[in-house]
Amino acid sequence: MTLTMDMRARAAAAVATVATSLLLLLPGMVPARADMNIQQVKSASGVSAWLVEDYSVPIVSIRFAFDGGTTQDPKGKEGLTNLMTGLLDEGAGKLDSDTFQSRLDDAGAEMSFSAGQEAVYGSMRMLAEQKDAAFDLLRSAINEPRFDQEPLERVRAQVVSGIAASARDPETAAQIKWSTALYGDHPYARRGEGSEQTLATITADDLRALHKATFARQNLKISVVGAIDAETLKTELDKLFGSLPEKPSLTPVPDVQPKLGQEVRVDYPLPQTSIELTYPGIERDKPEFFAAVLMNHILGGGDFSSRLFDEVREKRGLTYGINSSLVNFKHASALAIATSTRADKAAETLSVMRDVVSKMAKDGPTETELANAKKYLIGAYAINNLDSSSAVASTLLELQVQGLSPDYIQRRASLINAVTLEDTKAMARKLLSAAPAELIIGPAAAEGGNG
Repeated sequence: MTLTMDMRARAAAAVATVATSLLLLLPGMVPARADMNIQQVKSASGVSAWLVEDYSVPIVSIRFAFDGGTTQDPKGKEGLTNLMTGLLDEGAGKLDSDTFQSRLDDAGAEMSFSAGQEAVYGSMRMLAEQKDAAFDLLRSAINEPRFDQEPLERVRAQVVSGIAASARDPETAAQIKWSTALYGDHPYARRGEGSEQTLATITADDLRALHKATFARQNLKISVVGAIDAETLKTELDKLFGSLPEKPSLTPVPDVQPKLGQEVRVDYPLPQTSIELTYPGIERDKPEFFAAVLMNHILGGGDFSSRLFDEVREKRGLTYGINSSLVNFKHASALAIATSTRADKAAETLSVMRDVVSKMAKDGPTETELANAKKYLIGAYAINNLDSSSAVASTLLELQVQGLSPDYIQRRASLINAVTLEDTKAMARKLLSAAPAELIIGPAAAEGGNG
């Protein structure tokens, strides 16, 4: 009998081996730290990686990203990149899907691939003593994916099933409409998973062509954390990535500004109304970026200590949660605020949100708010980002994707402390004075008042 992906997952979870037990137990045993030694390793073939050696546990974690992602899906074949990532561990080289999965279980390793909007991500965690077998499987998945017809049809059917299920979810339908309203026909507006119609057009040749176009050394970022030294890693990097083409063949993606000053209403007979506001953002590489980070934290990014939480949740009990966040893509930026409330309280909630934003735009943060935000953002970074080998590997990869240098972790506190009160006030005026785009999902009757 051919195993489905869900059946494989359950079977793998039931294998009580020492290797898998260690992989499950060890992540929390790595202490959070910001003073780690990040080595820049370069192999003989020119493949570069950031490495943090850590022998406190016998684990090696590798994470990598190829620029591209779902923005590379051709029109009419949306879902191509997502489908490809679902098939990279479904057979490679001489191993068919079942044999590949069996070898992966035998190696006691965890392998995964995923499709982001702007990159294809891959990762593996393995016991150091099993790294030879694990790395060999990863090499095959990266270089020799088979895209056999049986797993192709099976994974395609699973994706289509998920799309059909989400089609009954009003939030999903609303987000599709919202993305189109904000980004028009830009690739950011496309559905990463595609549709039943676009997925039906995808062939194994399409998958092979996309793999060849995106899996290249020039658009590759890698981070490695764990029980492996630099010289050994250089050899492994050549084995894993050295045979890939040097340059990718990517379709250029233009910059785009989200279309603000509009209201998108999606009427559904729901007991709750969801509200999302989108304001201008700021690019990650701008000198004043941390002024925006601190201002946003005070506005709504601080969860239980933000102005929005205090006014909307604590004082009025209009919601269980509300947050704001900076959204940074390579070609667009925004500041987004999101919450949900009782349908008969939607108008009041939206009014309070607007008042909080307006006051922040007019007056900016206080000195006390800024000091508290700095203290939190500096102190929580290691706990939130560096508390396990996998977390460290993810953080180091993200820093590379953002174009930051290895010393960023050490410099981050000084960058935050350098922000002045006037910097945050200026940023509040800059980002929050514009009329936002507003998404409202809920009963049409809620528009008129609080009921």
